[in-house]
Amino acid sequence: MSKGKVLHISKFYPPYKGGIEDVCYSIVNSMDGYEHRVLCFNTGKETVDEMYDGVPVLRVGVQMQRYSQPIAFAYHKALKKELETFQPDIIHLHTPNPFASFLVCRYIKSHMKLVVHWHSDIIKQKFTYKAYKPFETKLLKRADAIFATSPNYAEHSLPLKPYKDKVKIVPNGINEEKIAPKEGDQEKIDQIRDKYQGKKIIFFMGRHVSYKGIDRLIEAEKKIKSDCVILIAGDGSLTNELKASTKSERIQFIGKIRDEEIRLYMRAASVFAFPSITKNEAFGIVLAEAMYCATPPVLFSIEGSGVNWLNQNGVTGLEVANSDTTAFASAIDKLLLNDNNLREEMGENAHKRIAENFTMARIKMIIDKEYEALIH
Repeated sequence: MSKGKVLHISKFYPPYKGGIEDVCYSIVNSMDGYEHRVLCFNTGKETVDEMYDGVPVLRVGVQMQRYSQPIAFAYHKALKKELETFQPDIIHLHTPNPFASFLVCRYIKSHMKLVVHWHSDIIKQKFTYKAYKPFETKLLKRADAIFATSPNYAEHSLPLKPYKDKVKIVPNGINEEKIAPKEGDQEKIDQIRDKYQGKKIIFFMGRHVSYKGIDRLIEAEKKIKSDCVILIAGDGSLTNELKASTKSERIQFIGKIRDEEIRLYMRAASVFAFPSITKNEAFGIVLAEAMYCATPPVLFSIEGSGVNWLNQNGVTGLEVANSDTTAFASAIDKLLLNDNNLREEMGENAHKRIAENFTMARIKMIIDKEYEALIH
């Protein structure tokens, strides 16, 4: 017998790659006992109703995009239909997603419970945020529960301050199956290290956008004394600009890597570079994955972000003042220069912290408790 029906609303959904999308997917596929449906935007103009990994997913065709927000003329009709035919007990809405949030407030039924999963404040789009803020307030007033991904973010988020009684701390969880070591991995890890002549590897993975701070990592490279190579995985709107900004042979742009390669590169690395600089980086699931792989991170301090709660400075990794590239380089050198014991100790601590607190098995228990409380 089903525990209840849950309609998940995400901006996009896998196979689309994105942090929020991965979190939504992990929740849908770990919360057994519930009947799930997913409503999201498509990356094209066509509306697609399909089964994805055994879950019904309705991808609404998009006509345009403004300020990172997809606009779909058929979305209101699709949402109304989902609410009327599926009759969810809970709507689990992943934000920021202003277009969907506005329509949820408009069409949600009084008996339906609303979970607002607060992944991030709206930070960059300040002009459009002024117009959206009244609807955001309406959304948070209507919410039965607000999931914040860290106590840091919940404490420093101005929009959430009036609703602290509704806020529940629900961290993002990693998929252990994705990054747990597998038979034959060590040989592949050795091959990666051999490719770079056995030099110690500093690894970065993420979208190439401004808040990820890759330009700070490139600047820090000039000050790193260790014999190392910096591997920058991923791509994005700034890739060409970043490539043009450095002529260093120590920096290698390796492009997107497959999911099955992520754990290999993280374990081949001696340090995970995480140079994000703003609260747009609210949690850092890739940071948690690297820590699970026992690769100690070096990161900047970001006031109000969950990354400095996820990592424990001096225990699981090293944290330096925001955008201080000299300190960032020194922290990397501290882990690389004749201090294998410190690096290994922090790596072990990092793995233990994630394994005990931030796996989907652990997060599933938290969400299940919240779902049951809402339904019953």
